[in-house]
Parts: sequence; structure tokens; C-alpha cells
Amino acid sequence: MRVYDPFVAGPFPVEERTIQAVDPARGQTRTLETWSPATQSGPLPLIVFSHHSGGHRRAATFLCTHLSSHGYIVAAMDHTHAPEAGEQPDARTKRLLTNRLLDMRFILDHLDPIQVGLVGHSLGGWTVLATPDSDPRIGAVVALAPGGNSNPRPGILRAKLPFQWGRDVPTLLLVAEGDVCLPLDGMYEIFERTPATKQMVVLRRADHMHFMDNVEEIHEAARKMDATGELAWIPKEMRPISELCSGEQSHLFVRGLTLSHMDAVLKQNKDAQRFLQSDIAAELAARGVDAFVHPS
Repeated sequence: MRVYDPFVAGPFPVEERTIQAVDPARGQTRTLETWSPATQSGPLPLIVFSHHSGGHRRAATFLCTHLSSHGYIVAAMDHTHAPEAGEQPDARTKRLLTNRLLDMRFILDHLDPIQVGLVGHSLGGWTVLATPDSDPRIGAVVALAPGGNSNPRPGILRAKLPFQWGRDVPTLLLVAEGDVCLPLDGMYEIFERTPATKQMVVLRRADHMHFMDNVEEIHEAARKMDATGELAWIPKEMRPISELCSGEQSHLFVRGLTLSHMDAVLKQNKDAQRFLQSDIAAELAARGVDAFVHPS
């Protein structure tokens, strides 16, 4: 009998595809990336990944591949983030946020899934927490260091989450203890306001970049960037990656907990449900990952 272990790769080889799809509502051809379990047939749950501001659809392939290897179709697309000529900041913010929600609807309409889970990082975390306001198809959400608190730091997009769900969408927040861009107090606020069955786990000695591919490289590039204006404080406050947990540890944290949440909710997997009700911090510690569960 196989013991449930969400941290290890699943039994299915993963097939990755790039798809060109027409969005009739906006008259655009959009590029989708999908990860599918190659030897599985029939309808499968869909998980849509939403990337951070300035990112791209392949920002977290470590997670998309892992989920697919356990029997999920995973899809992601590039959200538009370039400003338009002469656009005022408030108008740009509104356009960016509106387009992200339209992107999520487009993916769901195009792929027509039987069950839907959403995962997003940073502004992508805002996106997946805002989507259930208007789309009843969402069955589960995992938000990675999400934006959307009421008092963001200077230069961080101001987009307080409205949380008008009107129903229970089981939600897991995975956040970083030392997040410079989106500090822990903002994560606590979002967690308290989330109107659903919920859980939050905090990764110690981690920063905002620990939820992406190539953690060490991206973190150090951000720490050494020549930032000016409202964002000048970010590289000054970031700690060297040598003082933080490794990318391997953070990826293990994100992969295992995201998968267990989706298994527990979308697949109603009893082993996954028991795992999430167990001593998660101890399970992570046994694998070399230092984290704690925020009390509900």
C-alpha cells in the first residue's frame, strides 16, 4: 500500500505544450502553457497558475510540473503588465487588475474543466483570491505570498481584496516570514479577511522570491538591482540568500502543501485531508524545512 507523500514526484510523466488560443471577447490570440499527465485519459481537474507582476507563465515550472505528475492538468498564460502611452497610474492599475481576471475567465472558458483549482504568487496571489468574487467554478485556492492587503508598502500596487465570494472556497496561504515586499502583517490581514475554510503556513528564513524557479539567482539579482524612486527600499532591505533557506527547501514546501490542499479539496482524498490536519510543521521539519502554521 502506497503511503501518501505529497512532497515526492507523482507517478505520471508530464507532457508540456504551448497552445495558441483566440480570445473572442478581446479579439486577441493568447499563448497558453499546459502541463498534462501523459498517461492519463478522461476528464481531469484543472489548476490554473497566475504569475507575479512582471513575470511570465513559466515562473514556477517546479510547481506546475509537480502538480501535473500527480494527475492534474495545469495551465498558465502571460498576464499583460506593460503600461500604455500616457496612461495614469490609477487607470493602469484598474486595467491590469481587470485584465488579469479576464485572463482567468478566458483560460477556464477555453479549457472547460470539470473541477478548478487556482494557484498564484504575489499579484498572481491577488488574482486567484479575487477570481472567486465573479466566477462560481473555482473549487480551491492556494495563494503564495499574495498581494491585496489594505496598506501596501511604497510602490507596491494598491489593490485591496474585496472578498465578495458568497460561498466557501477552501483556501491555503503559503507565505514567507521575511518577505520584504509583502510583509507578514499584511499576510495575517489577508488571512483573517478570507471568507472561507482556510489555513496558512509560514516558511521561515524566506523572502518573496522563494516561490519562483531559480530562487537563489532571482533573489540575488533583485537584491543587487539599481532600484530608484518608490522601490529603492527593496534591495536595501533584502538579506543575502546565504542567510535564508534554500530554493530546494522552499520548493519542497510549496510543492507538498499545494498538492495536498488540491488533493484534499478537489479529489476529496482522505489521506490528504488527514495530512493537512496533522502536525504539518513536524512533517516539514522531518524533511529539513523550517515552517510554522498560523493559528486559525
